[in-house]
Amino acid sequence: MLTHRTPLDAPPVSSTGRAPGGDPRPHAVIIGSGFGGLAAAVRLGARGYRCTVLEKLDAPGGRAYVYRQDGFTFDAGPTVITAPHLFEELWALAGRRLADDVQIVPVSPFYRVRFDDGTVIDYNGDPEFMRREIGRVSPGDVAGYERFLEVSKAIFKVGFEKLGHVPFDKFTDMLRCVPDLGKLQGWRTVYGLASRYVRDPRLRVLLTFQSLLVGGNPFSTTSVYCLIAHLERKWGVHFAIGGTGRLVSGLVDLIEGQGGVVRCNQAVEEITVHDGAASGVRLADGRLIEADVVVSNCDSAWTYKHLLPAQHRHRWTDAKIERARYSMSLFVWYFGTRKRYEDVAHHTIVLGPRYRELLHDIFERKVLSEDASLYLHRPTATDRSLAPAGCDAFYVLSPVPHLQGRTDWATETETYRRKLEQRLHETVLPGLEGEVVSSHCLTPQDFQDRLSSFRGAAFGLAPELMQSAWFRPHNRSEEVDRLYLVGAGTHPGAGLPGVLSSARVLDAIVPHAHALA
Repeated sequence: MLTHRTPLDAPPVSSTGRAPGGDPRPHAVIIGSGFGGLAAAVRLGARGYRCTVLEKLDAPGGRAYVYRQDGFTFDAGPTVITAPHLFEELWALAGRRLADDVQIVPVSPFYRVRFDDGTVIDYNGDPEFMRREIGRVSPGDVAGYERFLEVSKAIFKVGFEKLGHVPFDKFTDMLRCVPDLGKLQGWRTVYGLASRYVRDPRLRVLLTFQSLLVGGNPFSTTSVYCLIAHLERKWGVHFAIGGTGRLVSGLVDLIEGQGGVVRCNQAVEEITVHDGAASGVRLADGRLIEADVVVSNCDSAWTYKHLLPAQHRHRWTDAKIERARYSMSLFVWYFGTRKRYEDVAHHTIVLGPRYRELLHDIFERKVLSEDASLYLHRPTATDRSLAPAGCDAFYVLSPVPHLQGRTDWATETETYRRKLEQRLHETVLPGLEGEVVSSHCLTPQDFQDRLSSFRGAAFGLAPELMQSAWFRPHNRSEEVDRLYLVGAGTHPGAGLPGVLSSARVLDAIVPHAHALA
């Protein structure tokens, strides 16, 4: 389990929401301690609120939970840090320096991509290196690749720098973006845009698989997400020494330093409403906690369907939630080996024989395919402390259908784990079956039951054009006053930069604490 300093035995918040010591600051309750919730608490704490973060699990982190077993440390979720300045900003708001608490180091290559035909491409941010890599695989595509990067940069300047941290409360906010999105071909898909610039099918995959890391099918995700290519090149790909959980525990420390608290084993059953405004929460044990503002870092569909009573919902009705399109889910196998695989990079993409067809199976047919494309995380390539001496820690992630499919994970889990083990043995981890000494699996059922994700969708609403910006659940709830949303299911979307930016939006829409005092 994650080792942290959260005072789980701290005096409980009273039913009035007032602090036992009579703290006069307005009270903000944050539901969920994922990166969005923790970042929201730091930002609200810096703006004069006393924050209480309520976490359903026994340790903070949400999807960034940490498993510790058999001497291995496994980060459950986010492992790719692409905009470290967003963390530095949070530390600065709390009057501290990130570098004093967490060591973040660059990772190179960003990804090692292994195609089914055996071709391997190392992908990083060095322009000259990438020209050579692209030229080695497809000499005729070098110029097109560089044009794609220029388009990615232009999209980044609008989609991330200009719009990534601003609210979309009104439809007119969306209309103002239409000219920019039109110029940047925002109606195209990620794959469609990349295909305009490179011809080699392997390079089209290389330039589009990143959208899967934020839950999007590159064949239906808006091309705005092509900004990821420039984002990675601009700031690099990084890793936190000690694991991503070090960032979680560091944020908990910031919240405590501001006089807030993170309380685990506290499942929220309902967001309470009084006179059209969120007034607090009711916990699973029946206790009521009053609040001046409520922020949900829970999955947005789950927030509206299960936490906010139906009589308070007019836009996000049960019918609308059911009709929406959701991201794929994930099967994640965490494992430790008794030996080290020194030739395996920190981040490896192991592609199967199909791309479009596999994604169609996952997103449209919602069936578990015989083949798979995998993301393999080997953090011990960068930080040996995450495993016993001479050992390696891994997780392998396979995109799979969410729970609208018919896979029975109660019976399928071990069969599918063995399938991934065999695939890894055949490609990048020879002899794996005889080397595994620690194992743990996370399935779509766990995403629903453990992480409260509607339909077990690992990234919430799919990032398609008609489910982006104003069309997404708003950061300022459309249903009741003083309810706010952060995390992957609201604007701007999934991935660490998106989730942290969703908390940054709160600066523009949550009143300063002195206005409520």
